[in-house]
Amino acid sequence: MKPSPFRNVLVTGASGGIGEACAAWFATRGARRVFFCGRDEARLAAVAAKIRALGAEAFPRRLDVADAAATRAWLEEADAAAPLDLVFANAGIAAPGPDEASQRRVFDVDVGGVVNTVLPAIALYRKPGIGRAARRIALTSSMTGYHGMPQCPAYSASKAFVKAWGAALRGSLRREGIAVTTVCPGFVRSRITDANTCPMPFFLEAPAAARIVGRGIERGRGLVAFPWPMRLGMWLLSSLPEPLSERLFRLLPEKA
Repeated sequence: MKPSPFRNVLVTGASGGIGEACAAWFATRGARRVFFCGRDEARLAAVAAKIRALGAEAFPRRLDVADAAATRAWLEEADAAAPLDLVFANAGIAAPGPDEASQRRVFDVDVGGVVNTVLPAIALYRKPGIGRAARRIALTSSMTGYHGMPQCPAYSASKAFVKAWGAALRGSLRREGIAVTTVCPGFVRSRITDANTCPMPFFLEAPAAARIVGRGIERGRGLVAFPWPMRLGMWLLSSLPEPLSERLFRLLPEKA
């Protein structure tokens, strides 16, 4: 593979799952500095140690991406220290229950957190006279973004927003030289999947998923959706007439 175009990388939600694995993967690809955030100090420290062992500088930050002002300040601080080449809005949660507070928290993090990360990144990339190896934004959606799922309504709705917004941003920012990649993974090892009781076909461990995601981002793909059998299945289901797709989605097992 060619050397990575990303020297300075920022990843949200990197204290576990795809975020942690991608932060480490970019370190193996030659990133010099990796800025990353999460909400657990111990897990952040463990990820920082892993990244440093791979030869990159690690800059962990305990942060809730639902806090717009704090997230913007963090991006600006990181960019001032090392002009960012890749901003990866990856942080996301699943609702622990059907109550209103849980649903609202999902939207705060999975929609608000992405917006709070991407808009400051765009503003930074638009600043003239700053030497960057690249200007790329990545956003993590999900296979559930292809169609609303009754088993996880808030989560699938939030991921549908990310998928649609990522596609729209890619077109609108192209003329400015800002590239956008939307990531739609299937089931990947994380604290979310560890709590799942439903079947998880085509399950992937996080390092394997990170290789797919990282290579797709480096190659400039607009959409990185995997594994392909699940992508094909979700695309077909979402293409069916609504009464039929709704009936089929209702047949899927509930998440306990």
